[in-house]
Amino acid sequence: MSKPILDVVSLNKSFEVKSKKTLWGKPTRVQVLQDISFQLYEGETLSIVGESGCGKTTLGRCIVKGISASSGEVNYMTEEGDTVDFLKLKGKEAKKLRKDIQMIFQDPYSSLSPRMSVFDIIAEPLVANFKLKKSEIEEKVAEIASQTGLNVSYLRRYPHAFSGGQRQRIAIARALIMQPRLIVCDEAVSALDVSIQAQIINLLKDLQESFKITYIFISHDLSIVQNISDRVAVMHLGKVVELAPSEAMFSRPLHPYTEALMSAVPQPDPERKKDRIILEGEVPNPANPPSGCHFHPRCAYRTDKCVQQVPELREVDNGHFSACHYAGELNLKGVQANEAKRA
Repeated sequence: MSKPILDVVSLNKSFEVKSKKTLWGKPTRVQVLQDISFQLYEGETLSIVGESGCGKTTLGRCIVKGISASSGEVNYMTEEGDTVDFLKLKGKEAKKLRKDIQMIFQDPYSSLSPRMSVFDIIAEPLVANFKLKKSEIEEKVAEIASQTGLNVSYLRRYPHAFSGGQRQRIAIARALIMQPRLIVCDEAVSALDVSIQAQIINLLKDLQESFKITYIFISHDLSIVQNISDRVAVMHLGKVVELAPSEAMFSRPLHPYTEALMSAVPQPDPERKKDRIILEGEVPNPANPPSGCHFHPRCAYRTDKCVQQVPELREVDNGHFSACHYAGELNLKGVQANEAKRA
């Protein structure tokens, strides 16, 4: 395992819901992230998965300081070997490190300004952060455009002239122009056709190898996650409930929520019968979460202990963490186990 590039410690984020007030007239606060902690290692791809509304995007935006976290630390290891809390930096210090941490947004149609040419979009980070000659900017933009599969002769066109896949390549080029060490990919391929998704995933892999980039890959598509990830973190209602190497996660999950997610992964053979786990009940309200384990109202394995006690995220196997009271005791099925059973 390489050295950590990022150490997230007890990250919390809450939002105020002004439309609802408590008995004493105070606005309700919704806890979106609760004590999120993990380490990210240099050169790896850590995927964050979970249902819509679990806090995946909020986590990514807190890490890049797109929104302010309520509390916690995002300790970043610089190239010089120093460790700094990115969330506490301000002004010039924050701007200096922001070059190392970039983000690719979900929707390529709304993340690019329609009033700027593709050249200006890609060049904007250089113009904002460096004092370069026009010829130097043109050279760097042309180089990164070629590396991301963009036709250099089309750089003076505007985003509306490009397809969704090409627009996402533009967004990737804009993030890469700063030569970052860490990129947060927030549902970077979810708005694209399946064939285009494969092209973008392969591009991200090639760029990671060429530029030695570390990825946080946020997605709800477990088929893509299985293909691109080194490790996977599963989130449920603002908490990480399981964290493990990708192969271990998909072959033997240790949390019932992860097992349910795995059962929803589509299989390429239509003749194979799916062992789909249908979760009963409604998704818990983050403004009024259940007691004990937040997943217990929908869990088939729940006991009184699950209702009363909050499980801690603990290491059950080598590098495999789970926030379940019975992790390691339950015989849970993963994707590969299901396929072996059907073969």
